[in-house]
Amino acid sequence: MLFEVWAPRAEEGVTLWLGGAERPMERDQGRAGWWIAEAEAGDGDRYGFALDGGPLRPDPRSRRQPDGPDAPSAVVDHDAYAWRHEWAGRGLKGAVLYELHIGTFTREGTLDAAAAHLGELADLGVTHVELMPLCPFPGVHGWGYDGVDLWAVHEPYGGPEALKRFVDTAHGLGLGVVLDVVHNHLGPSGNHLPAFGPYFTDTHHTPWGSAVNLDAPGSDEVRAFLLGSALAWLRDYRIDGLRLDAVHALADTRALSFLEELSAAVDTLAADLGRPLFLIAESDRCDPRTTTPRAEGGLGLHAQWNDDFHHALHTALTGESQGYYADFARAPMAALAKTLTQVFFHDGTFSTFRGRTHGRPVDVTTTPGHRFLGYAQTHDQIGNRALGDRLSASLSPGLLACAAALVLTSPFTPMLFMGEEWGAGTPWMYFTDHTDPELAEAVRAGRRREFAEHGWAEEDVPDPQSPATRERSCLDRSERAREPHAALLVWHRELLALRRTLPDLTDPDLASVKVAYDEQGRWLAYRRGDLRVAVNLGRQTAEIPLGGAGRVAAAWGRAEVPGSDGVLRLGPESCVVLAGS
Repeated sequence: MLFEVWAPRAEEGVTLWLGGAERPMERDQGRAGWWIAEAEAGDGDRYGFALDGGPLRPDPRSRRQPDGPDAPSAVVDHDAYAWRHEWAGRGLKGAVLYELHIGTFTREGTLDAAAAHLGELADLGVTHVELMPLCPFPGVHGWGYDGVDLWAVHEPYGGPEALKRFVDTAHGLGLGVVLDVVHNHLGPSGNHLPAFGPYFTDTHHTPWGSAVNLDAPGSDEVRAFLLGSALAWLRDYRIDGLRLDAVHALADTRALSFLEELSAAVDTLAADLGRPLFLIAESDRCDPRTTTPRAEGGLGLHAQWNDDFHHALHTALTGESQGYYADFARAPMAALAKTLTQVFFHDGTFSTFRGRTHGRPVDVTTTPGHRFLGYAQTHDQIGNRALGDRLSASLSPGLLACAAALVLTSPFTPMLFMGEEWGAGTPWMYFTDHTDPELAEAVRAGRRREFAEHGWAEEDVPDPQSPATRERSCLDRSERAREPHAALLVWHRELLALRRTLPDLTDPDLASVKVAYDEQGRWLAYRRGDLRVAVNLGRQTAEIPLGGAGRVAAAWGRAEVPGSDGVLRLGPESCVVLAGS
């Protein structure tokens, strides 16, 4: 087989190490900076590269790191896996995503253990599972955003074969699979890329240090490296879509941006494979151009997370007003109404948190609602709190039910975070497993210092390096048999069933959404086609002038269908979906 590596920083030569034997590599005369060698090798064979007589390093494009990021790579024969299920693909329109973390979805923390529960998610009614990052990182447990081998699967999760089994099982159940990938930085430990070439640049600086090189000398090859990795997940593992972490942190000044190049490559691959593929951006820019088609001057990504909807919903539910919640908390029902109809709250408005004007309006007459993800909870919004506390730690079952109604009947592509469907009582905390003692202590101290600035005592902030922090973050499925968890699970199933059977709930027309609300009364109602959704977040019965009667399609709490006066009487912390006029 052909071994090849881009190593422009090698001056004297590159040596291929394969199964204990060494052989010199030759320069590829047709590609600057590339080195090649032919050798017999099969699936599982260990190999690596040594530059200029230096230490053995793993392949930057390694498909497997069986012994961790600092050990030799292993050959992977992707054709060796026998796929059990044909799969025509599943696009974003009409989708409901379910975000999960392999390491805490089960106590075993493996892909195979998670796959055993996929039938439960199919029964729940979601359409796609969104996996948090799977690339290798030092240690066993972590969120995954410190990955260092962007073509490989974390070995403690089961490695590449386990991911294929997971995807195969999901597809057999009709579930699509989305993978969270990180292109804006690599982890602080186990990253060997700088030894090979200019993968990073000091032209820009990011919260993680030097920026991934997307526009400085050598960036053509770095872009090709990232593009190849992204396409490999979609092609070799039959992944259906990628979630792109924090694209606002990609420093890129080139006329053809990396994101536009990536979206074009993914669309081409989708056409070649004959199945839909998509990209979902995490972006805090509130910029509709992220998902505007390339032919219309946009980046051409297929969807983006909408944190503004989350922030409006969170402040309406909790009353929190710190940090970036401040602008939303001034009139949370109005903020929620704006995001339901205009998508972004900050669409050219002043952001107190940023100290400047932020965002750009969405043209709701031409932009379909499914291009934006709506959610009440995510890994970030839970795990970046000091105690990793979910909404269930502070809200009543009624308010959790209202949150579910707003997310699952919204004009957006809904997303749930694992366990949200039963109001999981387990926290989801920030945890790490750094093998470098100095790095481990720096992370521990930094976490406690960060929250000390917000009034937390050091001893109250969980130690991210403690195994107990990860263990406490694992789901407890026994909760589902107890109240109020059992009732919340039934409610989520009911709402998801409505989304499958009532076309108005998947209508992409944002301009047709009509909203009314009462800030003091803490109620909000909106219309989607022939459906009306009303939530009462207050502690008193709300009288909501809806007009018309209709039938109750789903309800949590007390809801009296409007009579001749056209007034809906909705009990405290209750919600209802009405069908018909």
